[in-house]
Amino acid sequence: MNPLVESLRGKLIVSVQAYPGEPLRTPEVMALMARACELGGAAAIRCQGLSDISAIKGRVEVPVIGLWKEGHEGVYITPTLRHALAVVNAGADVVALDATDRPRPDGRTFAETVAAIRERTETLIMADCMTIEDIRTAVACGCDLVSTTLSHNKPAIETTLDEGPDVQLLAQAVKEFGELPIICEGHVHTPADAKAAIDAGAWSVVVGTAITHPTSLTSWFCSAIGA
Repeated sequence: MNPLVESLRGKLIVSVQAYPGEPLRTPEVMALMARACELGGAAAIRCQGLSDISAIKGRVEVPVIGLWKEGHEGVYITPTLRHALAVVNAGADVVALDATDRPRPDGRTFAETVAAIRERTETLIMADCMTIEDIRTAVACGCDLVSTTLSHNKPAIETTLDEGPDVQLLAQAVKEFGELPIICEGHVHTPADAKAAIDAGAWSVVVGTAITHPTSLTSWFCSAIGA
């Protein structure tokens, strides 16, 4: 197994991202946030956008999982081969991309995109999945890391998920694929959520909003007290 992947076993990955228009959305601020998370014990940083990837890579010593979001609908997480290669060139140790079977802007399938990345670079690949079928495809394509990132994006008619992580999908994937690195990502809002994911067999856990998004954190507290 790749040493980078092995280093993430049982560890926390922190997603350091800010939404467009927010006051923290600058590469320097994201780099400082990433370094603070590293000091707190993060084993890797997940981040988006070429400038942020480059800035964070220059500030931290842990691996950087990079992606490039474009748009808000359909396949928007590193949607094409061009996006993936740009993420690699920005310095990411791992490139994350949407692993669903939805149409991609450049017409390639997920499998074709993975194959093309493999032909051009040795950078590791993280598959962001929505369903167990996506996970099966990602494993068949030989992705280095497979994540439940998009499981909460399923149409409401197809899911009964609450606000916590998709432990059901995680457990199903772990049962089916054993020791392969299955990552839990999405709606991990508390330390208890993270522990539940590890207890369910997650290789590692990605936490973003609950650590690095003060606007959301503040709104949760305000909501709780009725402010």
